[in-house]
This record gives sequence, structure tokens and C-alpha cells, in this order.
Amino acid sequence: MKIPFLATEWGLHAGADMQGRTGWSADDIAWDRFDPGQVNDGILKVIKAAAMVERNAADYTLYLARVFRDDPAFVAILEQWRADEIRHGEALGRYAEMADPSFVFARRFQRFTDGYRIPVDAETSVRGSVTGELLARCIVETGTSSFYCAVRDATREPVLRELCHRIAGDEFRHYKLFYTAMRHRQGRDRLPVWRRALVAVGRIRESDDDELAYAWFAANEPEEAVYDRRRCNAAYASRAYALYGKVHAERAASMVVKAVGLDPRGWLGRRARDFAWGKMQQRSRQSAMGSGV
Repeated sequence: MKIPFLATEWGLHAGADMQGRTGWSADDIAWDRFDPGQVNDGILKVIKAAAMVERNAADYTLYLARVFRDDPAFVAILEQWRADEIRHGEALGRYAEMADPSFVFARRFQRFTDGYRIPVDAETSVRGSVTGELLARCIVETGTSSFYCAVRDATREPVLRELCHRIAGDEFRHYKLFYTAMRHRQGRDRLPVWRRALVAVGRIRESDDDELAYAWFAANEPEEAVYDRRRCNAAYASRAYALYGKVHAERAASMVVKAVGLDPRGWLGRRARDFAWGKMQQRSRQSAMGSGV
């Protein structure tokens, strides 16, 4: 199931499916091109938080392995997804240490996992169906691919640009993986469009849960600080949403509409793009006021 126009518009190459793909490694990054004069403090703080979430993929893989336990071939593919996410987190952590020598990724990540845990005990999908679970993954990969494209286009620091371009490409391939699996599974589950839309909206709303807020706290706040979800969420969102341009919000909306099962080039797709950009601007302003930025 190809999605060529989205891949092209992101400035990415969708590439092959995950089977048999080894991906890139930290050795492929031109670390010697790092330019400290181009480091933006706000972007760096967002990257520190992103490193926490990416590196924490191992726990979520346990949950997905339970959901897909009857499909060992897909579980094996999930292991490659897990390896990609961990590599992303470690590369971003290394970058953060380079940009801020006082930042110790291992210590900050331990602080994150000590205070935040992904629920992994469920034996079936919390989305109500396997199709719903795969759709939720499409929404997550939409968010991550658009985020890294936005950072790539916002920063002038060469190493971060390269890192974000590579990670965004991986996240788009992950979207392709889950989208293809979802279309295959939909033939069995037959989830109506309205149910898929509810799953998508529900997962988007979960972006305000504790994970990103606590990642911000663990990565950026002093050891003696007390966690305040609302404050940390606003601090993260005010900086992250400000990186998005209209093109990033609109393309993310197209990916969501496509995942739900509608034509992103149709009337609803156009309305979704307009709504996404307006909502992104609104959230950026509200979060900036809430965080005192």
C-alpha cells in the first residue's frame, strides 16, 4: 500500500518495508559538523525530551507483542521497530550531550523511567480491536514524522538537521508499516469509518497525557524540582508547536485522514488541513501563555 505523494511532500523517501532493512547507525552521522553557534536552547530542550520518549520504546513493544501474539511474523517486525526507536533515542541523547555538556543522558533517562511507566499489562488492545491499535500507531507515527520534519526545517545546526531528517524518514516508514497492516486487518475487523475516526481523535488527545510532560520534566528540570503536569506540558508544547509551519500541520492532517480511511485530497481532507493549522497555532499561543514563555 504505497503513499507516494505524502513521502514526496515531506522531502523523504518512503523506502522499503521494514523486513530485511538494517537502517542507519550513529556512525553514519557527520558528528564533526556540529556547530555550537547554531544551537537553539528551546529546540535543544524539546530534543532532550524527545530522546526520553524514543529510548523508552522497549516497554511499549511488550504491550504490542501481547496484542499481536497470534502473529509471530508481525511481532518479529515490531522488534525492528523497537530497535529503530531505541537508536533514535540514543542518537538524540548523544546530540544533547554534545550541545549541552552538563546534560547526562543516561542519568536523565533513568529519572524518566523511575517516574513514568507505559502500561504493558493488557492482553488485548486498549483500542478495542487490532485495527484500532494499528490505527493508533499510525497516528503516533504521523506525529513523530511531522515533528522531526518541523525540527529539521527549523534548526540551522547541521548535525541536528541530519539526525531529524533520518529519524523522520524512519517514522514515515513506520507509518507505512502500520498503515499497510491496518488495511490488511480491516478486512477482518471491518471497523466503520466513524469508529476509526473516534480512535484517531482519542489518540491525538492522548498527546496531552503524562508521557511528553514527564519527559520534559525529567530531561530539563532541576533534580530538586517537583513535577507539575500542566506546567511541564505547557513548557513542552509552547516550544514544540512553535516549530511547525503550515506545511507540517497540513501534511500531518492528510496522513491522519488517510489512516482513518478517507481521501486526504477530498473536501474533508481540505477541511482537516485548515483545522490542523489553526489548532496548531492556537495550541502554540495557549501553551506559551501557560508556560510563561
